[in-house]
Amino acid sequence: MRKIKLYTAVTLDNYISRSDGNIDWLEDIPEPENEDYGYKAFYDSIDSTLMGHNTFCKIRSFGVRFPYHSKDNYVFSRSEQEGSEHVTFVTDELIPFVQELRNKRGQDIWLIGGGQINAQLLKAGLIDEIILTVFPLVLGKGIPLFEGEVDETAFVLDECKTYPNGVLQLKYACLDNHV
Repeated sequence: MRKIKLYTAVTLDNYISRSDGNIDWLEDIPEPENEDYGYKAFYDSIDSTLMGHNTFCKIRSFGVRFPYHSKDNYVFSRSEQEGSEHVTFVTDELIPFVQELRNKRGQDIWLIGGGQINAQLLKAGLIDEIILTVFPLVLGKGIPLFEGEVDETAFVLDECKTYPNGVLQLKYACLDNHV
């Protein structure tokens, strides 16, 4: 069975973006030269992405080529959307769709987010790993990692990396799925 991995950047106060979806704060912390925080290795380990419609729209607003064009990308929306290159819009129920996708052959699945889809998949017990790249910054308000009500879920720390710029990367496995 494929793993679903939530891989994202967060602030110290657990926000994944500003209230308007802006992630400009990612550029506020100087990045060590040639450091990608394990992104390339992670990206090579997945073949599919999951994201909400708002996250997709924010990515498109950057005005660059869709960054995950070599993957199977699923965008969840409450209403029918026009086709877009490199993505499949999904209006089906989130949980059954993800369960079915998870059972198909392939590499792991990247849960890009946002906060609402993260919360729904956590509540359904479908997140196997959480990889947080924590930036030493407090926003004070924004979109939280898990938006809305979630159930208590235990994770175990598998790995912790620190970087010279104060960034911390934490890799957690769901305790129920930990071997």
